Amino acid sequence: MNDTDRHPSFHPLYLQVRALLVELLEAGEWKPGEAIPSELELAARFRVAAGTVRKAIDALAVDNLLVRRQGKGTFVATHTHEHPSRVRFLRIRRDDGINEYPASRMIDVKRGKASADTARLLGMKSGDAVLMLRRILTFAGVPSVLDDIVLPAALFRGLTRARYDAYRGPLYGFFETEFGVRMLKARERVKAVAADEASAEALDVEVGEPLLAVERISCTYGNRPVELRRGLCVTAHCHYFNELG
Repeated sequence: MNDTDRHPSFHPLYLQVRALLVELLEAGEWKPGEAIPSELELAARFRVAAGTVRKAIDALAVDNLLVRRQGKGTFVATHTHEHPSRVRFLRIRRDDGINEYPASRMIDVKRGKASADTARLLGMKSGDAVLMLRRILTFAGVPSVLDDIVLPAALFRGLTRARYDAYRGPLYGFFETEFGVRMLKARERVKAVAADEASAEALDVEVGEPLLAVERISCTYGNRPVELRRGLCVTAHCHYFNELG
C-alpha cells in the first residue's frame, strides 16, 4: 500500500492521522531532531484537511514525540545533548534551584540473564539475555544517584562501557543515537529506603542514611518496555521533582 492509499477511513480523523505519523516515526522515516514535512504536505499525502493534520501534530507534541519551533517547523523530539527535551526524564533536581544536568560515570556494564521479576516487567522470558549497567550521577561532583539499569540485550548489541564512555551526551541520547531505541514515556514508583553497605559506599553516605528509591520502567513505541531502572537517590541536597497538569 503506497502513501496515497494510506488515508484514514474512520472518525475521528486526527487520531487516524496521528497513528499513521507514529508508524512513520517508528519506521524511521524522519530521524530524531529532523524536521517533518509541513502540514500542507502531510495533508496532501494523507488526503485530509490541513487542520486535521495540525490537530494530530498537536497531540504528538503533547506526547513529546514532536516539537514545534516557532518560525522553523516541526521536528522529531530527541534526547541528544543539544535538545532540551532530555530534561523531561530528569526527576532529581538540586535543592538550591541551579538547573544542572548531572554528570554520569559508568561503573560497570555486564551481561546476565533476566530474573522472573525482570522478565515480567520488561515483557521478556525468564532467562533471556540482558545487559546490566551501574552508574553514578553527580551534582557539582557530589555523588547523588546510584542507578542500576537492566536492558534487553537483543536491542543493545555492542553496548560496552568503552562505547558509552566515548559518547558525549545523556544516556537516553546514547540509546537513541547508537542503538535506535527511543525512550518515549516512563512510569515510576518511589519509596524511602535506608542505605545498605554497598549503596552507602557508592554514594559516600553512612549506612542507614535515608535514600529515595525510584523504580522506572521506560517504554518505546507501542508502549513496549525496554528499560528497567532502579535508582537510589541522596536527598540531603536534592529532591524528586514532578510537574502535574
